[in-house]
Amino acid sequence: MPRIRIDLPPAFSFTTEMVITTQHINYRNHLDNAALISMVSEARMRFFESLGFQEADTEGAGILVADAAIQYRSEAFRGEVLRFEMAATEFTRVGCDLVYRVSSCSDSREVARGKTGIVFFDYATRTPVAVPAGFIARAAQ
Repeated sequence: MPRIRIDLPPAFSFTTEMVITTQHINYRNHLDNAALISMVSEARMRFFESLGFQEADTEGAGILVADAAIQYRSEAFRGEVLRFEMAATEFTRVGCDLVYRVSSCSDSREVARGKTGIVFFDYATRTPVAVPAGFIARAAQ
């Protein structure tokens, strides 16, 4: 089976940092894969907030995660500060990809890269909706 390959954009429009805590560590004493997904979700929420939106309300639309892929590059450990860089790419009528890189702040070692496909969604009608114009204007910069 071929390995997942995620190409990074030339630049990221958003950066945030988080500390790996005891709750993020698995039985092998490094960052747990499920914990990384949770941290990426937090970074995504911060990305939306940096644009003046919330995941649950982006000009009236919420989001759904349609797909996700992660390419793990190196171990990370309790106490490390991780940098999460994110950019919106590959816009379609109803969604886009959020591509990210996770690296260690101490030595710039790449820990992971990934993408999350999101769809904008009207929870009242339970249907996908067009990507809000304000999101495109702010996120595509």
